[in-house]
Amino acid sequence: MSADILSDSNIVNVAQLAIDAIGHPVVMVDEDGFIPFVNAEAEDFFRLSATMLARNRLSDFVPFGSPLLTLVDQVRERRAPVNEYRVDISSPRLGSDKIVDIYVAPVSELPGSVVVMFQERSMAEKIDRQMTHRGAARSVTGLAAMLAHEIKNPLSGIRGAAQLLENVVSDEDRSLARLITEETDRIVALVDRMEVFSDERPVNREPANIHVILDHVKALAQNGFARHIAIVEDYDPSLPPVFANRDQLIQVFLNLIKNAAEAIGNNSGGEIKLSTAFRPGIRFSVPGTRERVSLPMEFCVHDNGPGVSEDIQSIIFDPFITTKQNGSGLGLALVAKIVGAHGGVIECDSSSRGTTFRILMPAWRGEAGEQGGRQKTGSKA
Repeated sequence: MSADILSDSNIVNVAQLAIDAIGHPVVMVDEDGFIPFVNAEAEDFFRLSATMLARNRLSDFVPFGSPLLTLVDQVRERRAPVNEYRVDISSPRLGSDKIVDIYVAPVSELPGSVVVMFQERSMAEKIDRQMTHRGAARSVTGLAAMLAHEIKNPLSGIRGAAQLLENVVSDEDRSLARLITEETDRIVALVDRMEVFSDERPVNREPANIHVILDHVKALAQNGFARHIAIVEDYDPSLPPVFANRDQLIQVFLNLIKNAAEAIGNNSGGEIKLSTAFRPGIRFSVPGTRERVSLPMEFCVHDNGPGVSEDIQSIIFDPFITTKQNGSGLGLALVAKIVGAHGGVIECDSSSRGTTFRILMPAWRGEAGEQGGRQKTGSKA
């Protein structure tokens, strides 16, 4: 469409389409502080329609004296754009923990008006954390390979010697020899678990029905470690298949549900909620390639336990981090490794009301490489 034949109405429509294509909330603020123009992302961000937003001032959404209002005033005065990072605009209307990067620019054709673009920090920090988790997993990979080579062989010798001693020592010392054997076996088992991290082979993936996987894991849990806990479902039945390794996803969700059950303990009223949803618009770089894929598949495991201590929330996916008395601290590190190998992201949100582990993963791309569309997932993949 040539620019010289665009009517005024077409120009407005095209402008709206262009601004809607931006993956961040964008609003225009006029000289009186009202919001006459927003894009679709801004409607989601403010949880109001464009019509309702136009009846409000920007100051209605943020606390008095908010840095955002100061930035808008600065841009009006200087008539020059301003960037500000990690601005807290939390409020009862926007919600808690709203940390954003802000870009404010003047609209030269409309004196006193500015355009504000918000970039939510949650996604940026989520990806930063995922990179940290992958780096931690790689460090364990090297450690696991070294342990397997350097420790398991000597341990076999120690175990054999202890077994020989058990047959020749006195009854009083036999228990000590048996203790050596048992502790050696425990160390070997730990090294075997760590060897999983040294497996760098590409993941064998195929389209899989996430609801069939979750139902399988739920049945295992309810017949074992979570038999005393209610497990409820909140599924989106229109999800397309997830592109993943079925056995590895079973391992991921078994670990997460087992952690949730252990967090709840024997408390009455314990509940684990499994949810799935489609969240378009999130894109992520695949390790080792230049390809950027969409991560629209969201899977959550939520428990109503006491929550995770703030001291370890930021490092919960690091190896050897555990709050369990006899835990090895490798379970969640392995979960992060598996999710990362699938090109996905995992995060943990926790408070005194419970803990949510959220996984974002790619959907299956069809035979022609197109992103799988939403469809019913009632049948097995």
